[in-house]
Order: sequence, then C-alpha cells, then structure tokens
Amino acid sequence: MKPDLPIYALLDELTSIARRAGQAVMTVYADECEVRSKADASPVTQADELAESLIASALTSLSPDVPLVAEEAFASGKTPAVGERFWLVDPLDGTRDFIQHNGEFTVNIALIEDGIPVLGVVYAPAIDRLFAGAAGHGATVEDAKGKRRIRCRTAPPEGLTVLTSRWHGDLALLRTFLQSQKVAQIHFCGSSLKLCLLAEGRGDLYPRFGRTMEWDTAAGHAVLSAAGGRLTDMNGDDFRYGKPGFENPDFIASGR
Repeated sequence: MKPDLPIYALLDELTSIARRAGQAVMTVYADECEVRSKADASPVTQADELAESLIASALTSLSPDVPLVAEEAFASGKTPAVGERFWLVDPLDGTRDFIQHNGEFTVNIALIEDGIPVLGVVYAPAIDRLFAGAAGHGATVEDAKGKRRIRCRTAPPEGLTVLTSRWHGDLALLRTFLQSQKVAQIHFCGSSLKLCLLAEGRGDLYPRFGRTMEWDTAAGHAVLSAAGGRLTDMNGDDFRYGKPGFENPDFIASGR
C-alpha cells in the first residue's frame, strides 16, 4: 500500500475484491453445502473458506505490509500481531442466513487505523447490493438502480425504526431497553446489513446485546460512520478495534 495514496482511493480495489468473493460465495449458495461447527459452535461452510482465501490473497497482493485478521483464520488459531493499521475481514457474515437461503448475508472488508475503521466495503451478493464508505469521503450504495451517495436520516417524528438480529439477542431485553424511546417498528435483519440500513437512512437504532467479534462490525461501522452515524459501547464511548481477542462489548449503532 503506497503511503501517499489517499484511503478512499482503495475503494475501487476493495469493491472488486468483495464482488469476486461474493461470486465465490454464490457458487456454493446455488447448491447444497456441508455445514460444520467451529469450536464456538458457530456454523461454517465451504463458502466462508473460499471467500476468505480469495480476499486474503488479494489483500496480501495489494498491501503485503499490512496484517490481516480474518474470521476463519482466527478460528483455526492463526492470529497475526497487529499494529496501528490492519485489515479486518469477515468473508461471510450471516452464515445462518446463508444456510437458510434468505439472502441476508454479506462479504465484509475493513481497514483499521489507530483503532478506527476508516474504510469499509459490505457486499450482499444474493441481492447484489454493495455498500462502501471511507472516513472523510462519504458512503455509497450500488445496486440495480446504480451507484449513489447515502446518508443517515434524522429519526422521524412518528418514532424510531429499530433494527435487530433475526438469530441473536434477547427480544425481552431489547424491549426493556427501548421503554423510554418512541418506537414505530422493530425490523429483523441478518448480518452487517443492519449497520448499512442505518447508513442508508432506512433505520434509526440498532442496539446489540451479546457476543460479536470485531470482523462482524468493522466494515459496516466504517460505512455507517462515513454516512454520518455512530457506533458506541453502552457508555457512549466510541468503539475501538484491535482489542485482545477481537471480541466486542455490547453496543449501540445509530443514525443521526
């Protein structure tokens, strides 16, 4: 990676890598695939591994001096030392959505600098929607309607649209958390698409209780930040990346 190259100049390259990884995922999606369990009991498929191999190879060619932390490599015990700058990759976020064939799974690539996600691409290959964002450069979505800029919305007077996971979390705890808020609807959605829907102005709040990993949120966080949103811990402190074990605390993602 050239030191004088502006961060946003990498977006086209990352978009291409994410699309190629998405194509690899879709070759497996079209057929029945073997589902295995990792040590933490989460599922993994051939699609996760194919996409990660492709992304890792491409990023190593693009920036051989930048460490890469990827979900499946981490699960197999391969964890590089990271410094101020490193890649965070989730080759298939929403594996349960992939297995259920509901289309709500994504390829996620993020660049971290000084603990902050400054660049991110989130690609949902089954619905062919690609979100991208760079610090100081804004966020975009590209789909059948073309490529356009996106921005978080101000919460409407009729109440918040709250996003939550289809597979994880405690709905009773969520409703307790929302008691002081005016809520218009709760929308269930898979993978990092929830963060991207906030960035696109199609939601207002995404509280997450329970275990997530840094690669689950980094790319979507970059898109959300570039679109004017925010992701914090429950104390309101900005999220940081590169923590020991790469495990996230509970968090709140929000639009404007």
